[in-house]
Amino acid sequence: MGSGLPAEGMRDRTAELGVIRQRVLEGQNDESATRQHPLGKLTARERIGRLLDPGSFTELEMLRRHRATDFGIDKKRPYTDGVITGWGTVDGRKVFVYAHDFGIFGGSLGEAHAAKIHKVMDLAESSGVPLIGLNDGAGARIQEGVMALAGYGGIFRRNVQASGVIPQISVLLGPCAGGAAYSPALTDFVLMVREKASMYVTGPDVIKAVTGEEIDFEGLGGADVHAKSGQATLVHDDEDDAFETVRYLLSFLPQNNREFPPEEPVDDPVDRSCDALLDIVPDSPNQPYDVRQVIEEIVDYGEFLELQPAWAGNIVIGLARIGGQVVGLVANQPMVLAGVLDIEASQKAARFIRFCDSFNIPLVTLVDVPGFLPGVDQERNGIIRNGAKLLYAYCEATVPRIQVLMRKAYGGAYIVMDSRSIGADLSFAWPSNEVAVMGAEAATNVIHRRTIAAAEDPQETRRTLIDEYQRTLMHPYYGAERGLVDDVIDPRDTRAVIHAGLEMLRSKRVSLPQRKHGNSPL
Repeated sequence: MGSGLPAEGMRDRTAELGVIRQRVLEGQNDESATRQHPLGKLTARERIGRLLDPGSFTELEMLRRHRATDFGIDKKRPYTDGVITGWGTVDGRKVFVYAHDFGIFGGSLGEAHAAKIHKVMDLAESSGVPLIGLNDGAGARIQEGVMALAGYGGIFRRNVQASGVIPQISVLLGPCAGGAAYSPALTDFVLMVREKASMYVTGPDVIKAVTGEEIDFEGLGGADVHAKSGQATLVHDDEDDAFETVRYLLSFLPQNNREFPPEEPVDDPVDRSCDALLDIVPDSPNQPYDVRQVIEEIVDYGEFLELQPAWAGNIVIGLARIGGQVVGLVANQPMVLAGVLDIEASQKAARFIRFCDSFNIPLVTLVDVPGFLPGVDQERNGIIRNGAKLLYAYCEATVPRIQVLMRKAYGGAYIVMDSRSIGADLSFAWPSNEVAVMGAEAATNVIHRRTIAAAEDPQETRRTLIDEYQRTLMHPYYGAERGLVDDVIDPRDTRAVIHAGLEMLRSKRVSLPQRKHGNSPL
């Protein structure tokens, strides 16, 4: 049966549709460009075009408009309602995306705006496809009152529901105030553009009114501020660099938690000898070095995507490949605080471990840790609880886990850094490794305090007893003799040994007790 419309009627309606769509695409883009370009920022549609493969974007609800009536807002009802939503591809792999349009109501969120984001989030989760938010909005649309707040609530609930199911990436390209800041905080990765993006709960004016403090947007919640606070995963100088990093990041990630990360063909030999490792790591347990050099030596082509590099520098986390297989790397960094574990390092590593476990990314842990950071502030601010977060994350992880003991590992920090006792599948040690309850000098002072005090030559006696402790409990084969280390390896073979372990563990399966969820330390 026909539609009941004469042929010319359908043609007229089709022509009208074309005019409307053209007006949306051109007119609103021109308005947005007028506001964005002078600020050195792209429009929402330009951003989507830069992020996605050319010609791959399919837009949803282009013709959506708000239905609010208060405070004269009914006089202006632009199509899209200030957010562009839809799907496309990145390197041929599907993603869902939404982009705030600052040219319409400042990108603020109202009922219709939120409903569009809700829809694309639901589609992303049900389709098992990553979600990318391009954030540049003025927060809740005041004229729509509580409906705007309810819209944010729906976004937050969906962020949590999709957590660990699909990768969620937030790119901050402008201001994200109040409720707009919480959705990025709930996603897996937050990328910010320097001097353009900001994120804060209350703005400078409110802070001045309440506390008397004066501060600008950049100093309050700019990209560099949040890089140091750990809320920004990565910081970029311009939007194109941020989009390129998102594309690179996605190359390491599966589409969802039911898939494995994409593998790539590799001509970097998996059995390549890592000769430089003999010189990178010093013999002295107290001499610093950059653990990133170790990582770059053992991964494919030396390519390592470090995450949160400006926060908690005493631990290094990031993604790379070994033999074409994606791995998550966690490593103590002797260049910062001697590589000790503290509150922030524990938080940083724990969340990354849980992300990798959610998305079937094997974990490789490089250990050179003198212990937990001592101090009154650390104890009062919860080092026990936060150290337990890291412990919990490793114990909970079911992906393949390989530990490499490079140099020292003392006390509880040895246990926490994915030791065999908490479930590492494989543990390898270099011949320089020292594993003990504490360092030899500290242990000797505890065990032989009276003997040293009564000796004719306390210093010589202390040196003798320290040597004895090292020979007895800290020699590099102590753990191997007791089954806590699978093998002591030549450092040059580290890449080959890790690759062999990953290949063996490809078929790893773990059955967990049935439960709703665990109760991780806060």
